Amino acid sequence: MSDTLETTPHGATDAEHDAHGPAGHHGYIGDKQRYLNRLKRIEGQARGIRSMVEDEKYCIDILTQIGATTAALESVALGLLEDHLRHCVVDAARQGDEQAEEKIREASAAIARFVR
Repeated sequence: MSDTLETTPHGATDAEHDAHGPAGHHGYIGDKQRYLNRLKRIEGQARGIRSMVEDEKYCIDILTQIGATTAALESVALGLLEDHLRHCVVDAARQGDEQAEEKIREASAAIARFVR
C-alpha cells in the first residue's frame, strides 16, 4: 500500500471521502440496499435495451426504454445528492471552517455536472 492518496474523479482524495460523519459513513448508507436494488433494475433495463437493438425493434420503442432508464438513473442521482446534502454537507456545516466550504463547493460541482 502506498503513502500517496488516490484521487476520485472529481479531485477529492480517498481520505476526504472517508471523513463523512462521526462513524465515517456516507449519507446514503441507510438506503444502501434500496439504491443497490434500484441499480440492479437499471442494469436489467440497459440489458433490455441492448436486446431490443439486437432484435431490431422499432426505434421509438428503444428510445422510450432509453428515456425510462435515463429517468431511473436521474432518480438515483437525485436521491444520492439529497443524501449528500442532508448528511455530509450538514455535518460539515456544523463543524464550520474550511471543511464546510469544501463540502459546499463539492456539492455545487456535483449539481453542475448533473444539470449539464
